[in-house]
Amino acid sequence: MDYRSAGVDVEAGRAFVDRIRSSVEATRRPEVVGGLGGFGGLCRLPPGMRKPLLVAGTDGVGTKLELAQDCGRHHGVGIDLVAMCANDVITCGAEPLFFLDYIATGKLSPDAMAEVVLGIAEGCSRSGCALLGGETAEMPGFYSAGRYDLAGFCVAVVEEDELIDGKQVVAGDRLIAVASSGVHSNGFSLVRRVLSDNHIDLHAPQDALAGATAANALLEPTLLYAPLVKALRASGLPLHAMAHITGGGLPENLPRCLPKGLRALVDPNSWQRPALFSWLQQLGQIPEADLWHTFNLGVGFVLVLPDVAVAPCLELISSLGMAGWPLGEVEIGPAGVAGLPNGA
Repeated sequence: MDYRSAGVDVEAGRAFVDRIRSSVEATRRPEVVGGLGGFGGLCRLPPGMRKPLLVAGTDGVGTKLELAQDCGRHHGVGIDLVAMCANDVITCGAEPLFFLDYIATGKLSPDAMAEVVLGIAEGCSRSGCALLGGETAEMPGFYSAGRYDLAGFCVAVVEEDELIDGKQVVAGDRLIAVASSGVHSNGFSLVRRVLSDNHIDLHAPQDALAGATAANALLEPTLLYAPLVKALRASGLPLHAMAHITGGGLPENLPRCLPKGLRALVDPNSWQRPALFSWLQQLGQIPEADLWHTFNLGVGFVLVLPDVAVAPCLELISSLGMAGWPLGEVEIGPAGVAGLPNGA
């Protein structure tokens, strides 16, 4: 008996590392020291910073992974993994510095795992951070063969006196929505239940989705907002707060960036809800309040800034090929989000 007969192929693991090496090295930043293969990744702080603060975040992709694995789509969830971490840490104005991944699987599938890491590397490149290292663990008997789980860890850096922590937010500030690319990586336990109960063929065109398949619509990777935040910071526009709209939707995420005594007043008629969410709601008979508390409903990121900055902000968003619109404003009141329908 040996390790391979117990389900772990060490040689395949080494071959996998060699296969992904060039993609990982392509994400290198000037601050990175050394290369792959050490017990820990090394990274300097960017030169010239006066009082740098490190900002860390960790997350996974959730049960979207099951849908992706059922469809044989692995690249997109690698992007999702980076987005779920990097989109969080940038909300304080920080610049993503490096990223680490953890992949656990029942049996290593080199092609699938390589696609995942290629997606992670693409997400890192888009977010401007180095893929500093990672870990791939074969765990036969714990995970089924062909199944895997992902976790990620992102570290960003910001000058202490440039930190965006919501303290500058005042009543009358405006809310600017930045569109999502769909469901992103939240709410998939409900999505999968809706699909299962209605026996939806993932690969069949859906009239309600303009002929797109459920697989294509639901597995669209999460948008990466780091380039937008970097451009906004470089523009000098006064950003008072930012929120990444993940699980819990607008009602639970938007209040997290506002100080005590202020709340968000959202105009739910300021955008047209993407057809994907209406399709899910109709199939699952999902109550309106549950929809708001589960999905982003087309709003992936929110910026809070003074009225004078609204027009140039929208112009910048558009120049980056993204969609943005006035979502509402900040008002005095108890913590929460006002203006949503049916008690959402």
